[in-house]
Amino acid sequence: MKIISVVGARPNFMKVAPLHRAFEAAGFESLIVHTGQHYDEKMSDVFFRQLGMPEPDRYLGIGSGSHAEQTSRVMIAFEEVVLEEKPDCVLVVGDVNSTLACSLVATKLHIPVVHVEAGLRSGDRRMPEEINRIVTDSISDYLFVTEESGIVNLRREGVPDERVFMVGNVMIDSLVSFIDKARETNTPAGLGLEKGAYVLMTMHRPSTVDSNEGLEKLVATVEQIGARYPVVFPMHPRTRANIKKFGLAGRLSELPMLQILDPLGYLEFLGLMDAAGIVVTDSGGIQEETTWLRVPCITLRENTERPVTVEMGTNELMDLEPERVAARVVERMTSPGEKGTTPPLWDGHAAARIAETLGSLRWKNAA
Repeated sequence: MKIISVVGARPNFMKVAPLHRAFEAAGFESLIVHTGQHYDEKMSDVFFRQLGMPEPDRYLGIGSGSHAEQTSRVMIAFEEVVLEEKPDCVLVVGDVNSTLACSLVATKLHIPVVHVEAGLRSGDRRMPEEINRIVTDSISDYLFVTEESGIVNLRREGVPDERVFMVGNVMIDSLVSFIDKARETNTPAGLGLEKGAYVLMTMHRPSTVDSNEGLEKLVATVEQIGARYPVVFPMHPRTRANIKKFGLAGRLSELPMLQILDPLGYLEFLGLMDAAGIVVTDSGGIQEETTWLRVPCITLRENTERPVTVEMGTNELMDLEPERVAARVVERMTSPGEKGTTPPLWDGHAAARIAETLGSLRWKNAA
């Protein structure tokens, strides 16, 4: 079997890395196509090296742009790859624009589409990622699900049960594989931080960081938390640029217990997350990783496409209201409470299950 796996943004790397290893172990021909949707040469190199991934077989160099520009450029470039390589299937992960674009290309060329992390829904169609999820799932041939809500959502949308497989979470596969190496980086100690005594923050969603109002609330939140606890904030380039644009950088520079960092490698960030007292974020994947690590997490969003992290894990949703968020951080830092439980099949073997299932499906199709 010849499989093309697509990566478009850094979170995709952690999902495709264990899949690539599992496919090679199963004897499949595994090709990796990096669309370059989100691309930083230094950071991409760090992620590929740390995750033990080979250089991508194809790099499309798409770059940034509007959703329409990005999606269309990926489709044009990826179509050439598919026509030349003639894969047995195209595998996409997550919900970025590359996921949607490559799924459309493969479907129109009558190549089976495999969607890993299928069925997740926030219920909020204002999120571009939600549209990408819905459309990708509607045209995928095989859908691999991380949590029970995915099965419920896909069944409600009319996807036949025989195309849906509960396999666990491939991002957790990477976490399980690399948590020991992440701890060996001693990243917190290198920053003068004590285990369990600091707050880790990430914020990057346009709904928050693209407006003056959202950034004012974010900065006020950091100020209130940073008055009591050390805060470490690996800052997305988009967030950093907009803080400067709206004239808010000076306020952050006055906080002695705040450390603003450039984006980190996978191992360094995982090490910081593992040792944090609490994580404050708007990320999807971090909700899952903190659940497995049993680290308290506050997600500054109205909704989540990963409800199992709230139902079983350590995650809770909050609006971005500085006083309330800061008060809740204090509560959870001083009295963390329940540590949550690990969702079913988040055991480090999801990629192996996917490879086994695909091998079985191909055998059935050939018969």
